Amino acid sequence: MVLTSNKNIKEIKEILLQKYKDAKTELNYKNEYELLVSIILSAQCTDKRVNIITPELFNKYPSTKELSKANLDDVKEIIKSCSFFNNKAKNLIKMAQDVENKFDGKIPHQHKDLISLAGVGNKTANVFLIEIDDENRMAVDTHVFRTSHRLGLSDAKNVEQTEKDLIEAFKTDLAVLHQALVLFGRYICTAKNPKCDECFLVKYCKTKESFKAK
Repeated sequence: MVLTSNKNIKEIKEILLQKYKDAKTELNYKNEYELLVSIILSAQCTDKRVNIITPELFNKYPSTKELSKANLDDVKEIIKSCSFFNNKAKNLIKMAQDVENKFDGKIPHQHKDLISLAGVGNKTANVFLIEIDDENRMAVDTHVFRTSHRLGLSDAKNVEQTEKDLIEAFKTDLAVLHQALVLFGRYICTAKNPKCDECFLVKYCKTKESFKAK
């Protein structure tokens, strides 16, 4: 449920679109394959860490063709500084095999096809389609979840309902607004010690006194 007024929603939307009109992911990638791998690695891991890991990975496995035949222990060794690297290594290889066997070596652009791939859930698929195709989608990571609750854009207890609340609230420009909320949460409305003195949305904040939203 949205807790703030339609007027506030409109103003928040306009401010975010103005401040972050050219916002893009901070993951480094050169093609669709590299983007999808990077997004999979970024779950519960910082973009900064992923960008440190991926050059070696992409140098050794430049496409799904090579990654589909990769040695599991070798992939684990390359990505070991990433959270949940054991599962991610297995998923990356299986994802590459699926792309090779089911999609002729081409990363699919349909949401239902993307989520059929190992390691690709709803959020990962949405982030990929937002970045590659600028689709009108909302992806809810920890930053989006936290900031949307602090701003009264949702009071949902889970990611799925928060996504629905944000879609209902904003309706359009969702791709840019997703990136905006990510960057806003990463650099200003941080989980601990948020920079309220620098915040351009502080007047809309519902939790200035407690900051209990995670």
